[in-house]
Amino acid sequence: MHYTPSFPLYPTMPPPSHRNDQYVMKVSGEGTLSVTPDRAIVVLGAITESKDVSTAQKENAETVSKIINSILRLGIPKENIKTSDYRIDIQYDYEDGKQILRGYKVTHLLQITIDKIEQTGLVIDTAVNSGANSVSAIKFTVAQPNIYYNQALSLAINNAQQKAVTMAKTLGVTLNQIPNRIQEVSGAPEPVPYQTSLYAMSAATPVQPGQVEISAEIRTEYSYTV
Repeated sequence: MHYTPSFPLYPTMPPPSHRNDQYVMKVSGEGTLSVTPDRAIVVLGAITESKDVSTAQKENAETVSKIINSILRLGIPKENIKTSDYRIDIQYDYEDGKQILRGYKVTHLLQITIDKIEQTGLVIDTAVNSGANSVSAIKFTVAQPNIYYNQALSLAINNAQQKAVTMAKTLGVTLNQIPNRIQEVSGAPEPVPYQTSLYAMSAATPVQPGQVEISAEIRTEYSYTV
């Protein structure tokens, strides 16, 4: 009896598919905005010295109270004034290799946030006239930095995409326009410091905020086919 199978003994294989191999390119993107600052952060205060620690503390407290009250009278909200540094340092003299107690130094610094940036010079002058003998920092920033940072982030993404398109055209390959992966490298923008010195202050201190640069950076990966 002859048996004929209903299926082939040697099944035929489907023709090979001609798919393109996929590769990955890694690119970075940067975006920067120049913004006019609308907020200033000033660090200033009083440094007092005395042979007696209690006297140094008392004089310092009186001076800092005068500084705070004078700044409040300018319309600066109380919540915009806070202590950024308070310390008591022991001071010594050295004679013939011996350490001799000279006295104590009390430092009390205030961080003042100024929402009306045009008041920056006035705040400094007012504080100095009220007894402040230390201005350690002036920084300029914007009240809502995340708005500008998000714009810079968008610029960074576009920059990375333009780089990927350029490389794909140069290589003669086909780019997948949607990235496989995006990583944010930069963080929230920081206030920009302004270099100053107490000795440069005058009755009408000119403070120029200039421009604040807010930048964003990303790393991304695109796939492409040859």
